[in-house]
Amino acid sequence: MKTLVIHAEDSSTDFLCPIYQTIENKTVLRHGNTKNEIAEQIKIHDKVIMLGHGSPEGLFSVGQFETDNSYIIDSSLTDILAEKEENVYIWCYANKFVEKFDLKGFYTGMFVSEILEALYCELPLVAQKVVDESNDGFSSIVSKYVNDSKSVLYKKVLKEYQIIANGNLVAAYNIDRIYYQ
Repeated sequence: MKTLVIHAEDSSTDFLCPIYQTIENKTVLRHGNTKNEIAEQIKIHDKVIMLGHGSPEGLFSVGQFETDNSYIIDSSLTDILAEKEENVYIWCYANKFVEKFDLKGFYTGMFVSEILEALYCELPLVAQKVVDESNDGFSSIVSKYVNDSKSVLYKKVLKEYQIIANGNLVAAYNIDRIYYQ
């Protein structure tokens, strides 16, 4: 299986890098590509993993990709993304994007990965180490199962991330926002 990883270079999302380290046959795009080049890469890969910051409208390019708007993944790419059923969408509000376009895969909703996001989501003030424990634990767990089917990935991530969530407010918030379809 050929896997495409789209993960804009951004120090605030580098904790996601371990997710794709265990994938053998992969192409990783972190900067410099145009949206048309991304579309061509999506077509020739079996699975697409999209990671970083985003909104219900898509995955932000954070100035790392050449695009006509602030997104590297948006509605212009949903037809080709819909051809694949095992994609991974990890960004804030990816659920709104996936469900709006009836896409398939493993995905997240609003996902707290920074202290300011915790405040935005009205969580009690947490220390950076709490956020880091959630982020690093999530990425480590996903990396173990990212090569499995979306249903196995979902079940295993929920089971193992729950252990962290039992003692971590950020993970407890996030675990309720992990999905697959």
